[in-house]
Amino acid sequence: MLKTIDSLGELRGKRVLVRADLNVPLDGATITDDGRIRAALPTLTRLVEAGARVVVISHLGRPKGAPEEKYSLQPVVGRLGELLGQDVAFATDTVGPSAQDVVAGLADGRVAVLENLRFNAGETSKDDAERLAFATQLATLGDAFVSDGFGVVHRKQASVYELATLLPAGAGQLVLGEVESLRKVTDSPERPFVVVLGGAKIADKLGVIDALLSKADRILIGGGMAYTFQKAKGYEVGQSLLDESKLDVVREYMERAERDGVELVLPVDTLASAEFSADAVPTVVGVGEIPADQEGMDIGPKTAELFGEKIADAATVFWNGPMGVFEFENFAQGTISVAESLAKAPGYTVVGGGDSAAAVRTLGFDESLFSHISTGGGASLELIEGKDLPGISILEEDSE
Repeated sequence: MLKTIDSLGELRGKRVLVRADLNVPLDGATITDDGRIRAALPTLTRLVEAGARVVVISHLGRPKGAPEEKYSLQPVVGRLGELLGQDVAFATDTVGPSAQDVVAGLADGRVAVLENLRFNAGETSKDDAERLAFATQLATLGDAFVSDGFGVVHRKQASVYELATLLPAGAGQLVLGEVESLRKVTDSPERPFVVVLGGAKIADKLGVIDALLSKADRILIGGGMAYTFQKAKGYEVGQSLLDESKLDVVREYMERAERDGVELVLPVDTLASAEFSADAVPTVVGVGEIPADQEGMDIGPKTAELFGEKIADAATVFWNGPMGVFEFENFAQGTISVAESLAKAPGYTVVGGGDSAAAVRTLGFDESLFSHISTGGGASLELIEGKDLPGISILEEDSE
């Protein structure tokens, strides 16, 4: 059982540090997808209505422990203010004079955002003492801590783990919702339970396949990772993405699936192309028929239809990873088809964050058509795998 905001008592007048995940994609200073900002709103609104003085902390991008203008959280502040309906203050540092002044000037029910946490090397340091030192500086700015950045709970970072040891802490509504939704998939899924996995790197998904082979009824494999499975079965894959080092592991998984009665479904056709570009002309080829000078860019129409049939009667579906290079219109149809199949499925449907969630929004789907869209790709996968997530375990009732 996770500690929650309720465990923090009366919040009026208290400075509450909220670890959100405002790591939104930017085109210059323009936010191209505000999904993560909107996901933070329920917790922030609740704290505002309770009269707390809300101090939002987050990272953006991967700066190297020092300020970089392109990774500033400044563009996020305006959009957050629009969504909250109030002017949001912004500190131009994380724990320095600006942060101290901004926090000191907060009134009850008002919100401030501190600059990118990763502008301080202590945030992501591998050294426990360095992380604790930074967390200790952050803790001086708050009276309580709310962890609501699900996308980072699998990281042992200062604002995720150590900070929760220094202040009264509880999980925000986003984190609680994520954990509840994903555990519904892993702990007691209604059947048939169908898993759809895509994306480029098979190494990222091996742990998920391993964990779900004992739980799923069907596992559908698409995206770049499918070509390693096809190669393991003896098919030629041309210039497609391939991880030669994982062929033996994949063969073992296929044997396990057959032995345990899990239906492992691979593509039967592919959209191939001789070049990786938005203007590339797709050619539909059967499995094993990708020309030597071409690469697979998307699942083909027969595979899309097959996957749709395998999803149609599912009582539970977990999907992580696009079926192809959905950023290119010519190679987006496979991902669109899978999203449409999930949207129509009668059961509990979970989009497992990362590129899958980005695809759903980028391709214009109504998010309400899905039971749950995770905000954390890596975090959702690790939770599905059954791994210990530091930012979750530190919030457990008996963690003290």
